[in-house]
Amino acid sequence: MQSRNHSTVLEFLLVGLTGDAQLQPLIFSLFLCIYLVTVLGNLLIILAVSSDLHLQTPMYFFLSSLSINDICLSTNTIPNMLINMITQNQSITYTGCLTQVWFVLVFTGLENCLLAVMAYDRYVAVCHPLRYSTIMNPSCCVLMVLVSLLLSLVFGLLHTLMVLHLSFCKDVEIPHFFCELAQLIKLSCSDTLINNILVYFASCIFGGIPISGIIFSYTHILSAVLRMPSSGRRYKIFSTCGSHLCVVSLFYGTILGVYISSSVTDSPEKSIVASVMYSVVPQMLNPFIYSLRNKDMKQALRKFITRLCAVLSSHVNFTEE
Repeated sequence: MQSRNHSTVLEFLLVGLTGDAQLQPLIFSLFLCIYLVTVLGNLLIILAVSSDLHLQTPMYFFLSSLSINDICLSTNTIPNMLINMITQNQSITYTGCLTQVWFVLVFTGLENCLLAVMAYDRYVAVCHPLRYSTIMNPSCCVLMVLVSLLLSLVFGLLHTLMVLHLSFCKDVEIPHFFCELAQLIKLSCSDTLINNILVYFASCIFGGIPISGIIFSYTHILSAVLRMPSSGRRYKIFSTCGSHLCVVSLFYGTILGVYISSSVTDSPEKSIVASVMYSVVPQMLNPFIYSLRNKDMKQALRKFITRLCAVLSSHVNFTEE
């Protein structure tokens, strides 16, 4: 097979979810709805938290950060796919592809870190309630988010720079709807041993540490809750932590599905479905999980929507007059 250096690769072709033309309108409508629901749902969470003084706490600050990250992650992948479907143009430039890889890694890594930070916040709130305001002060909360972002940027940059050293053959079709690191490594016709080792090593470190932190936090939370005499207090803690646990299970469960799918099968279709499950579905469902299971969030959303409707109604009446 004749190969060429990566410097001569000007663009890749994103095959998308399916080559069936009859399914294109259905897929376009489905992903457009998913994207709109994701953006609007997470935006409502952000606006509700920022407008309600009762929600100006570390837990909801981290939740707002998670919602911003979910919007960014979805915006990095879905709109480009929708534009490609409208224009019938599957090409993406070499630079654009690497940029998309970097952003996907950064936002996925940041979500990973934020879930661990949120678990630590719940641990301090339950196990050290008297010291909660001292430990989780505003400066500490901002610092934890910034450190998480910095680590995610380094994580994404490291993998992206390693891709720059790869050479690609004449076949530059990516069997996916966005540029994913694993697909680029598979597409390369040069030696990818170092890249694969780096992926597994970074995944173990960058994924293992947050997961260990989450397990540590909830082990101590469960132990503390079981010792509480008040059933009402236990129910409130389980309700608050239950939302976070659902989000954690959804995120890590879908990522685990990607790894299992890629290791047991070479089917591009199954790999795409697995990737959709971690890059699209959790970001759409997170706002519903928190709003439906959290009483304070439901009340804040109700107040915000009521105020918003009142403002819109008064604006319409003023325009008519």
